[in-house]
Amino acid sequence: MHSPATTPLARTVIARMGSGFVTLFIVSLIIFAAIAVLPGDFAKVALGRSATPAAVANFQRSLGLDRPVTERYVSWIGGALKGDLGLSFSSGSGTPRTVNSIIGPRLKNTLFLAAIAALISVPVALLFGIIAAIRRNSWLDRSLNALTLVGISFPEFFVAYVLMLLLAVKLPIFYSLARITPGMGVIEIAERLALPVATLCFGIIAHMMRMSRAAIINLLSSPYIEMAKLKGTAPWIIVLRHALPNAWAPISAVIAFNLAYLIVGVVVVEVVFVYPGIGQAMVDAVRSRDIPVVQGCALIFATAYILLNLLADVIAVATNPRLAYPR
Repeated sequence: MHSPATTPLARTVIARMGSGFVTLFIVSLIIFAAIAVLPGDFAKVALGRSATPAAVANFQRSLGLDRPVTERYVSWIGGALKGDLGLSFSSGSGTPRTVNSIIGPRLKNTLFLAAIAALISVPVALLFGIIAAIRRNSWLDRSLNALTLVGISFPEFFVAYVLMLLLAVKLPIFYSLARITPGMGVIEIAERLALPVATLCFGIIAHMMRMSRAAIINLLSSPYIEMAKLKGTAPWIIVLRHALPNAWAPISAVIAFNLAYLIVGVVVVEVVFVYPGIGQAMVDAVRSRDIPVVQGCALIFATAYILLNLLADVIAVATNPRLAYPR
């Protein structure tokens, strides 16, 4: 028998999960419709300009592109629910390749890059946010705010090219291309991924640090915090023991949002540094009009973004049970 405190929490989690699945279904419709209206035709690109209309029509028929849009969507989403994203239109060896076989290794590389960036950016952002909140309005706080404002203002591709120019061209410390192979050692992999990871961390640390600082400062004005100050409790203890646990709801949402960005926003970084990730695979598929690969990559991006935001909602409700009760 569930207690009265856990029943609303379970209901809230189930409701958020239901809304997440509905959102994912709507996003899948948008993805399929958007890609269906992309200019260009894979059959014409593959066969060349000299191909006759009859040859193009036969090739489209063999790929199933002559079927109605609704029929193609039902077939695609039905296979996706089973973990089958279909067959790629392009094949270098002449044999059909599954989309899973193309995306799978690239997805592992993207998750590896995102995991390294997350392991660095999350603790650093929280540390800087706590320091800025404790030293509010000091020179250190103003300096951190200025740096984070710069980090938020510059787009990823600009930061990537500046880092590449300074640390790979002017000062050849790191590699400008993030090509990795299975036989590389840990040090060489770290040298090749240093610039992509730094580019991702630059903006993420700035955003998470500012949000963490704001959440902690907002709680520092609470009555129980004022009581702890009157008792002579050290500022670090007040923040870590009293303010931070109650700030986990907004901070966890920011962390989850930025982790979702790590999965979705790596496209630019992967293209700039030629990193063999899912973002680079999606860009290559767009160029060759390989529709199944584009759809598979977009669906994975959307799923990761929705699931991580769902995780943020669940953490927020778990850390603040009042959110489980309707107002």
